[in-house]
Amino acid sequence: MARIPEETLSSGHRFPLIGLGTGVEPLPPPEQVTSAILDAIEVGYRHFDTAAAYGTEQSLGAAIDEALRRGLIKNRDELFITSKLSSADGHPDLVLPALRKTLQNLGLEYVDLYLIHWPASFKKGSQAPIKKEDIMVMDVKSVWEAMEDCCKLGLAKSIGVSNFTCKKLEDLLATARIPPAVNQVEMNTGWQQKKLVEFCKKKGILVSAWSPLGANGARWGSLNVMGSPVLKEIADAKGKSLPQVALRWLHEQGVSVIVKSFNKKRMEENLQILDWELTKEELKKIEQSPQSRGYSGEFFVSPLGPFKTTQELWDGEV
Repeated sequence: MARIPEETLSSGHRFPLIGLGTGVEPLPPPEQVTSAILDAIEVGYRHFDTAAAYGTEQSLGAAIDEALRRGLIKNRDELFITSKLSSADGHPDLVLPALRKTLQNLGLEYVDLYLIHWPASFKKGSQAPIKKEDIMVMDVKSVWEAMEDCCKLGLAKSIGVSNFTCKKLEDLLATARIPPAVNQVEMNTGWQQKKLVEFCKKKGILVSAWSPLGANGARWGSLNVMGSPVLKEIADAKGKSLPQVALRWLHEQGVSVIVKSFNKKRMEENLQILDWELTKEELKKIEQSPQSRGYSGEFFVSPLGPFKTTQELWDGEV
């Protein structure tokens, strides 16, 4: 079983640097998600990433119960559980009830990490599918104060954000009493986020990479990673798979990685990146890869909302 390295967050808590994501489209039946998570625990994963918006919190909770029953883990503290505040609950008075609902879904007394999922809110009472006119400015200062309360109550060991730019982090840090421990963002060899990673390192914020392989899905994503001739050449030379080279590159950037596969064999392969390194020449070749976002964020763009263009959403980091 793989031993996954950990990093100490600014909150003082240990954070496993490879986690399994559960945000998948289309969403499989709940029992299939639970079974995949149990496979991942058997293989060695201890960090699991979910969100209110994913619809997988209950499946993860069921897997934790079953893992304890089977003796795959001795206690809940062996696991690191991340969940996220949805934009529908992105209002100061809804944060604590939203986390309590998440904990009820998970069957847990606390999450290890709670993130603001996106820097935008939906109007109270909005129903899916969300319309453009439902998207509104998030009062980040007040929402973050409510996140800090979750931390003080012991319901979240650490708090952080997701999909925040340097500017949005700077604005948050100007008033935060508890700084965000993590910023989870799209990051891979085809979208390297150099400026953001450097900024976060200076501020003591750990970057966590979602879409580490480019997530080439039906609605978004790119072939920048899985179609990269540079990564293929390096993989062939090293006797590794292309995804392993892509994940190893991220690991060497000092960020955490959220992988997403429900196939047990691929889960194992995704952990086999820890006992070898990329050469300086290989790193230099990867650095020169063409760059583009896989997820544009167009969903949050509206003439009626807080972001009139994707440039505004990403503060020019496009």
